[in-house]
Amino acid sequence: MDVVSKKDVFKVKLCKSFLSKSRGWMFRFFFNYDGLLFDLKGERSYSLHMLFVFNKIDIAYIDSNFTIVKVLKNVKPFLFYIPAVQCNYILEVRDAKHLKKGDKLVFMY
Repeated sequence: MDVVSKKDVFKVKLCKSFLSKSRGWMFRFFFNYDGLLFDLKGERSYSLHMLFVFNKIDIAYIDSNFTIVKVLKNVKPFLFYIPAVQCNYILEVRDAKHLKKGDKLVFMY
């Protein structure tokens, strides 16, 4: 699956199941894709952790209109708590490159 912004294209793995969303980047290293896209199936406040994640990542929170509401850069491994943000999707990538708050994204399956 691709996530496309004005300047970038990210090859991501879509996480829809409870198990894939729960595991996220835990005990994984980067593979043949740029990141993970979590389909959260509804807009709510979601908090995250980085336990057992071994690489720094960038996190983009995305609303129901596919607009980025917040971007966190260089989130360090093993953080216990990342405060909640209201969103429908979470994009976790190695490098968010040019992504910023307010950007519109397109999901291409």
